[in-house]
Amino acid sequence: MDYYEVLEDILLTDLPKDKIEKFIYFYEKFLTNSVYFNDDYIPPIIQSPSYSTFLNIVKPISLPEIKNFRTIEGKKYLVHTILHIEYSAVDLALDAALRFKNMPLKYYQDWLEVANDEIRHFLMLEDLMHQLGGKYGDFPVHKNLFEAMEQTNDFLSRMACVPRYLEANGLDQNPKIMQKLNSNKDEFNTKFIKALEVILKEEVDHVRKGDIWFKYECNRLNLEPESTYLDLIEKVFPGSSKRKMDLNFSARKEAGFSCSELKKLSKQEDCF
Repeated sequence: MDYYEVLEDILLTDLPKDKIEKFIYFYEKFLTNSVYFNDDYIPPIIQSPSYSTFLNIVKPISLPEIKNFRTIEGKKYLVHTILHIEYSAVDLALDAALRFKNMPLKYYQDWLEVANDEIRHFLMLEDLMHQLGGKYGDFPVHKNLFEAMEQTNDFLSRMACVPRYLEANGLDQNPKIMQKLNSNKDEFNTKFIKALEVILKEEVDHVRKGDIWFKYECNRLNLEPESTYLDLIEKVFPGSSKRKMDLNFSARKEAGFSCSELKKLSKQEDCF
C-alpha cells in the first residue's frame, strides 16, 4: 500500500463516516508495516476544506457567542462547536502526516496516532450530539483551522502554529468550558465533562508531540526555539505574541513549554 497516495485520499474524503472507515483500514496497515513510502510523491495544494461539501461555512464574526448551557439548543451548539474543531483537527493531523517527507518514521507514527485520537474525540462528541437529537452540520462553522493549515506549508511553521499554538490554546479553554458546565450540572453535562477530560489529557500529548518536532527542526536549523516560536506565531497570527493570555500553566509545562515562554505569553510574572 502506497502510504502517501492512500493518505491523500483519506485527507480529501469529505464525509466523516467514509473518512473514518478509510483511516481505520489504512492505520491497521501502517501499524503492521504494510505500507511503503514513494519518494516521488508530491503533496497536493488543497484549496478548500474537506467538509466544504456538507457544512455551511461562514466568517467567525457571523457565529453567535456560546452563552447558554442550560437549553437543549445551547448544549447542541456548544457540542457542535467542539465537534467541528475535532473534525478539523483530524484533517490537520492527516495533513501533517502527509505533507512533510523524508522525516524519521517516529514522526509519521506520532501524527497518525494524533489523527486516531482526534477521530475518537470526534466520535465521542458526535454521540453526545446524537443524544441531544442533533447531528454534525446542524450549525454553520468557520474554517479558521483550515486557513492555519494553508498558511503553514513549511514544517517549522506547522509545528509552531498548529500543535504548539492552536492546540495549546485549547489546553487553556477546555478547563474553562468544564467549569461552566459544572456550574450548570445535569446528567448530560456530566457526560460532556467526562468527554472533555479525556480530550484535555490527550491534547496535552498532541501539543507535546508538536513541541518535540518543533525543537527537532530548530536544532536541525540551528535556531533558538523560544524566539523562533514567537516570530513564527506572530507572522501567522499577528498580535499573538504580544497579547497576554490566561494560560493553563500546568498543562502547557507538561506539554513542553518553558517557564520563560509562559511568562512572556501570560498575565503572570511567576511560573507556578
